[in-house]
Amino acid sequence: MQTHRSGSTLLSGILLALALLAPPALASDVLYEKTSAYGTVVVTDEGNNMRALRFGRDGVRQSLVKLDDPEYLGLGYTPVALTGLALCNEQARRFLVIGLGGGTLPAFLRKHYPDAEIDAVDINPEVVFAAKNYLGFREDKRMQIHIADGRRFIEAVQQPYDAIFLDAFGANAVPAHLTTREFLSAVRRAVRSDGVVIGNLWFTASNPPYDSMVHTYRESFDELHVLRVSGTGNRILLALPRSQPLGRAELAGLAQKLAAAKNFRFNPGTLVERGWIAPDNAAIGGRLLTDSNTAANSAK
Repeated sequence: MQTHRSGSTLLSGILLALALLAPPALASDVLYEKTSAYGTVVVTDEGNNMRALRFGRDGVRQSLVKLDDPEYLGLGYTPVALTGLALCNEQARRFLVIGLGGGTLPAFLRKHYPDAEIDAVDINPEVVFAAKNYLGFREDKRMQIHIADGRRFIEAVQQPYDAIFLDAFGANAVPAHLTTREFLSAVRRAVRSDGVVIGNLWFTASNPPYDSMVHTYRESFDELHVLRVSGTGNRILLALPRSQPLGRAELAGLAQKLAAAKNFRFNPGTLVERGWIAPDNAAIGGRLLTDSNTAANSAK
């Protein structure tokens, strides 16, 4: 279990670590910058044929891509999130990614599931423009981008998906309406009974409602596995619409089997071994988030 120092000291340490990992963009590094209704979208040249998507020049990297290498996973949370594919049908053919970013997740899925249908959704047209024109993302007849609110898109889903990735962030947090019981109930309806929902959250220091978010996932799904992302403040949630209790070794074994079958360049079994959080320690306290109480808090 992680111990806690004073809130201000810990938060300062987190912000310092993020600053070291992703220093503010210099003017010479900026390839694209556009203010939108959802914040300023910035694409920077990171050297070595790599580019990053940020929200503001001082923002942390939201995506890091290596041009012409769809298997490159530059941010630590992405390979951990992909371990969740071990918990869906081996013949998975439909994927949904909420939060396009630089297109890292859908591009990786296209590489390893070449026959799958992949939908990527982002509310910000400037993010979509940047992904297509500066970050090397390419649509095809079975991989489509939808400019839409992720919640509205999910609520309208008619044919369920094998795996749903929830990776939507604003400049500072997951949008509140994508954290509630009502939203996660719609997500559950949109995923197959043998599928998986994979959520990316920041931990408590930079995301005070984290425990409540985890609590709400627990109330919305039959099973929840939580993985720590080494060296970051990210937590990956693997939510199942069925009972499938697994220990660290069992989940690591499933992840390793997936990697062998799909020829992943990374070892997801090792990531599970490092990041596994026992269910009783995944969150402390927290309350159920609903549309009514999150809306009330947002209005304050």
